[in-house]
Amino acid sequence: MKEKIIDFFNGVVKEMKKVTWPTKVELKESTTIVIVVCLIIAVFTYVVDMGVTQIFQGLF
Repeated sequence: MKEKIIDFFNGVVKEMKKVTWPTKVELKESTTIVIVVCLIIAVFTYVVDMGVTQIFQGLF
């Protein structure tokens, strides 16, 4: 059992050495894109929700 745990962590260390980590600039750009897209989706959802609310209030 102990050997399996040690093998597992050795495998984790090997795989982590293969990872290509983003640079600060890449990370900042990706984060900005994610935040902007989230804001756009939030605004779109809000507008659609307000539109549907107005439609339903007009029907009843």
